[in-house]
Amino acid sequence: MPVRSPRRSLALAAAVATAAAVGTTALAVAGATSASAAEVPLSGYELTWGIKQSYRTYVTGMAAGAFTATDGASQAADNGAFTFTDGTGTYDSTAHTVDLGFKGSLKIESTLHRFEITLSDVKFDSAAAEITADVTKSGTTTQDVPLADVTVTQAMSAMETRLTEEAADVFGSASYEGAAGDPLTVAKVAQSQSPSPSASASESTSPSPSPSASASASASASASQSASPSASASASTSQSASPSATTPAPAKGDIADGTLGWGVKESFRTYVVDGVAKGEITASGGATQAADNGIFTFVKATGEYDTDADTLSAAFQGSVNFKGHEENGEYGLDLTLSDVRATLDEGAGRLTADVTSLGEKSQDVVLADLKAVKSDLTATDDVITVNDVAATLTEAGAEAFGGFYTAGTELDPVDLAVALTDDATLPDDDSNGTSGPSATATNSGTTGGTTGSTTGGVTGGLANTGSDVPAGALGTAAAVTVAAGAGVVFAMRRRRTEA
Repeated sequence: MPVRSPRRSLALAAAVATAAAVGTTALAVAGATSASAAEVPLSGYELTWGIKQSYRTYVTGMAAGAFTATDGASQAADNGAFTFTDGTGTYDSTAHTVDLGFKGSLKIESTLHRFEITLSDVKFDSAAAEITADVTKSGTTTQDVPLADVTVTQAMSAMETRLTEEAADVFGSASYEGAAGDPLTVAKVAQSQSPSPSASASESTSPSPSPSASASASASASASQSASPSASASASTSQSASPSATTPAPAKGDIADGTLGWGVKESFRTYVVDGVAKGEITASGGATQAADNGIFTFVKATGEYDTDADTLSAAFQGSVNFKGHEENGEYGLDLTLSDVRATLDEGAGRLTADVTSLGEKSQDVVLADLKAVKSDLTATDDVITVNDVAATLTEAGAEAFGGFYTAGTELDPVDLAVALTDDATLPDDDSNGTSGPSATATNSGTTGGTTGSTTGGVTGGLANTGSDVPAGALGTAAAVTVAAGAGVVFAMRRRRTEA
């Protein structure tokens, strides 16, 4: 069993000061003697958790699999979160923690990708700040596997979760370790005799943990974005320092050359090479891939530009093939992107490509909507450089990737550099691809994930916000709804080797 990090502080220990004030909760009903007050029996609870939205999308999409909830468990419509019922356990009035176990089992299976996993006996322990479950995989059952660390809050609604190393092994992706899971809600099932204002208060409190999750995601996004402009500024400064071309290019005309840097999506690259696909990525036709399963560069741009109208249309040479899930020489995944094209019109545009999947080709598929930081196109030394262009997956793009990601998913950013004259020097000509905006953006994304993991730890909840007894766990009705996971990121990396 992997060594877990020391983080087992009692997330609810600060509740002592206000425990007596919660007169209508199960704590007040508990009882009488100091001996019995230490452990108050609890019953009638529900736990709702979606594991991770991108994982659910992968299972029902690319893996062509299914979730089957039984024995009291259920799944929300439209491939939503899972609810486990009939939760029973205890409230420790000395340590101010709850320990609950729930009924229901969840089978996760895919014939195409050859896996079958069953989760049962789901438990939530606020002292350990974790979710555990019995896991049956490959015919072997392991009890009380820690699946996620939880940032425990008083309302116990929409609590942030972080997937564990064990969860990464269960779900087949080493990169899941420390990744944000779907939020968790633990709530008392509403009683007919308690439509009191406390229910309303609980519902109003329920979204309160979400801002912290949003703040974490926002901080991560902000960190990612903050590095990007500096890279652009650096590139811009470097170019400004170079001598200007003797004869400046006209305001509009034909593109002489150019490159497009794009990683598609880091999680997809990792899934193909180091995840359950156990496959490979091949760049050809002039396209290249950076080291360590990095981004792709498409080359030899042709097209047109107009700096007065701030428009650009460029086609690039090169293709990239993703291949995996091999069995007896046949591949379940065989996807090629070629004839990549980018258009911009006052900062907005599209990224298209010819898509060949399992031998079937579709031309000019609009993979992503593009949005540049600035709308104007300015040439420096006869080169137009537009870095960190946001790319958002379209419906057609989602279909091209077999439902692996949903429309609206943020893809890797796009970097464009087009030369307007034959003697213009493209910014990466002397960088060997080891520096520049693309590398900076990738590093920033990694840093953002680490920061999110740190700020989303189990000690960041109640201890920082107050000392109230968790009302949701002591009888106040709460809405059992779980928002979709923040950021659809399904990063499949090298699977952990079993000890």
